[in-house]
Amino acid sequence: MRVASGSGERWRSGPHRTYSGGVHTPIWIDDRAGLDELIARLRDEPAYGLDTEFHRERTYFPHLALVQVSWTGGLAVVDPIAVDIAPLASVLEGPGLMICHAAEQDLEVLQLACGTRPSRLFDTQIAAAFIGLGFAALGRLVTSIVGATMTKGDRLTDWTRRPLDESQIAYAAADVEHLLLLHERLCERARATGTLDWVEQECEQLRLRPLGASEPETAWWRIKGSRTLRGKSRGVAQEVAAWRERLAMARDIPPRFILPDLALAGVVQRPPRTKDQMSSIRGLEPRHLRGGTADEIFAAVERGLALDARDLRMPARGEPPIDDEAGPCVALGLALVAHLAAQRQMEPSLLATRADVQALAAGRTSGRLSSGWRAEIAGEALRRLFSGEAALTGDGRAGVRLLDLRGCRAEAAGGAHEDGC
Repeated sequence: MRVASGSGERWRSGPHRTYSGGVHTPIWIDDRAGLDELIARLRDEPAYGLDTEFHRERTYFPHLALVQVSWTGGLAVVDPIAVDIAPLASVLEGPGLMICHAAEQDLEVLQLACGTRPSRLFDTQIAAAFIGLGFAALGRLVTSIVGATMTKGDRLTDWTRRPLDESQIAYAAADVEHLLLLHERLCERARATGTLDWVEQECEQLRLRPLGASEPETAWWRIKGSRTLRGKSRGVAQEVAAWRERLAMARDIPPRFILPDLALAGVVQRPPRTKDQMSSIRGLEPRHLRGGTADEIFAAVERGLALDARDLRMPARGEPPIDDEAGPCVALGLALVAHLAAQRQMEPSLLATRADVQALAAGRTSGRLSSGWRAEIAGEALRRLFSGEAALTGDGRAGVRLLDLRGCRAEAAGGAHEDGC
């Protein structure tokens, strides 16, 4: 394994792994000199693979532990605990295409560590979903597309531990080793099926998706049963949940460590005004009330009870949701989505989720099925189905087909009847 250091590159013996593509030896980078050299190498690369390892089980924000990078002819693992990776921003903002697998959390981590996001993005998991492979795991894609087998390792490794042994470093590096080749071959397949433009649109939407923590004032939306709250309880929910969220952010611990979700719901349902009332709340234990926490909860409750309705942050409701009685209509729409996705060997949930179909069935004029490639494939067909202009029937081969009823209606109005209508 090669090791980059401030005194220049040196070689030390270590395990390497041989695939069909040859021998790959990752560079370990743990100082600024090595990082600067990596950045210089990547700056002119048209594409590079990137992955991160991080932990957030006991923290509010993800704690970055490793950054793995690949480029044509090279592979590196950067130790962000030893060296600040903020300078990688110049690579992210450069013209090169960043290739990732399941990039959503990596984008959040990079935003925190580098203060930016990539200028261009290709997500191999998204691309796979467009060509009949579903939302495949990286190992499955490498096997089916590249023809290599990724070595299994300990998925529960504590990546913040130092030193990491060479097998752990090699295992982490494997996550980016095949990304460039995956990109090339996935693009070939998507181009052949006419879906490459859709893949790129979906990757761009992911790249531009809002990142980071939500506003504390909207944290109450995630409380179980929040949609059924009425009157003053909404204000209490907003203020207590916002207090918990801010404190968790300040301490960098999960909000549930401040106040368990069950206890938060209890405070909202029956706002305590005395210590006896506080102690009777389910899920609220004495350890949660140490250090003046009880007084802070009381204060948040009082702020919530006094909150002006104009200051209440309500979730966007849009148009009324579909009635429960329309469930069969939604089921019919989902069957059509599955049919249309199967025709294109596409992952159905990528084309439309149940929520997407519900929104369209409710008559909403906005949403993912109202514009772009989804509207082209499914939006109009679903509208015709829901309006009665089309019907879904069996095709006699365990499949379904969409029948256009407009012609049938015209025939019926003229007194004639057409078989199959």
